[in-house]
Amino acid sequence: MRAKLDAEILQELQKLPAWKVVNGKLRRSFDLGDFIAAFGFMTQVARQAEMINHHPEWSNIYKTVVIDLTTHSQGRITPLDLELAGKIDVIFEEIVNAKL
Repeated sequence: MRAKLDAEILQELQKLPAWKVVNGKLRRSFDLGDFIAAFGFMTQVARQAEMINHHPEWSNIYKTVVIDLTTHSQGRITPLDLELAGKIDVIFEEIVNAKL
């Protein structure tokens, strides 16, 4: 599937090493420690997603949140997905650093 991504997207993906392309979507799994932390993380992500009007596909099982990003109207990964992935990474890092 990576071969179908344009050069700009592939280059930008290098800045997001924790994200992988799975079935044509950006995917990352997050372990938040417990259900309350996972739900709080999802709430923060939802706020960011709403601000840029770009919403993830996701699932939550106990402490794990799996997020898939794609731009449905384009049928592929776009810079908007990369932007949201970057914002999600910042949220996750803030949560991790707050626990230290």
